[in-house]
Amino acid sequence: MYEEKFMREAIRLAVENVKQGTGGPFGAVVVKEGKIIAACANTVTPDCDPTAHAEVNAVASVRDEALLRDSTIYVSLEPCSHYGKTPPCAELIIKKGIPRVVVGTLDPFPEVSGRGVRMLREAGVEVVTGVLEEEARTLNPAFMTFQIRKRPYVYLKWAQSADGFMDVRREDATESPVLLSSAETLRRVHRLRSEVAAIMVGTRTALLDNPSLTVRHWAGQSPVRGVLDRTLKLPAGSHLLDGMVRTLVFTAAEVESRPNVEYVRIDFEQEVLPQVLQYLYEQNLNSLMVEGGAELLESFLDAGLWDEAWVETAPVVLGAGVKAPAVPGVLTGTEQRHGRLLETWKQKV
Repeated sequence: MYEEKFMREAIRLAVENVKQGTGGPFGAVVVKEGKIIAACANTVTPDCDPTAHAEVNAVASVRDEALLRDSTIYVSLEPCSHYGKTPPCAELIIKKGIPRVVVGTLDPFPEVSGRGVRMLREAGVEVVTGVLEEEARTLNPAFMTFQIRKRPYVYLKWAQSADGFMDVRREDATESPVLLSSAETLRRVHRLRSEVAAIMVGTRTALLDNPSLTVRHWAGQSPVRGVLDRTLKLPAGSHLLDGMVRTLVFTAAEVESRPNVEYVRIDFEQEVLPQVLQYLYEQNLNSLMVEGGAELLESFLDAGLWDEAWVETAPVVLGAGVKAPAVPGVLTGTEQRHGRLLETWKQKV
């Protein structure tokens, strides 16, 4: 229980860090004689500093380094052990003389998993692992899924009416879609876009809606865009082909790529989604948001190639139209915003 108390604080720091957009989901707490003397999260991105790992920040915040030599550091993720752009955190812990380390979960990256712990133990540091391991593992689901399942973490997102329809049935782009999101929930969607590595739609959605799939109502970087276009139906004037953001067009045709528009040839006679996810994995894109349409969403659900679904239900009755998918998962969260029900679903484990 004593170990869990301080690990819970490291995990809380990591969670808050992500919520506030101030860095990655990693936390570290330094404890001496039962009292926290330093508590920090990872700030690599906001600080533009590749060395600003949670452990580095926590150690640096202890003014009297002598205190470290009789302390325990609690870390949500195993301290890194590899030499990249920065020295490893495990080496820093050894150098500063911290005698004891408590780890939430091991690094899932196969090339380094367990190496940080081994480096510490070989230097005489006492290491305890697996404290609140499940909670620590869920801090960074995209990272964990990418390393363990060798594919991006897949989010499905759609809005639906109170009677379960995503839109009226439309034949072409001259017919306007039904707007189900409020201004506030639209900002939420753009925030979510800013947090994923890639975003994707199917051919029909691209043709009917001509979406940009960029981040406009939130501060952040637009994700890599993806679209299925087997026979190159998208017109040259489509927003997805404007070259403003890197775009992947998955097609059966042989087409020469151009700046920011990459044509990726796949075999549509085989299962399409595993090929798409494999390519995204090879491109080091660790998360994907699928925004539609209904057919593409259903395909991900039926194949079991999804991890989380965000569903917005608007107080609107359509009576008929494009039926929204049923989620074969576990409801993990609900929230009411401006008369709209926001649900979060996760894949059954």
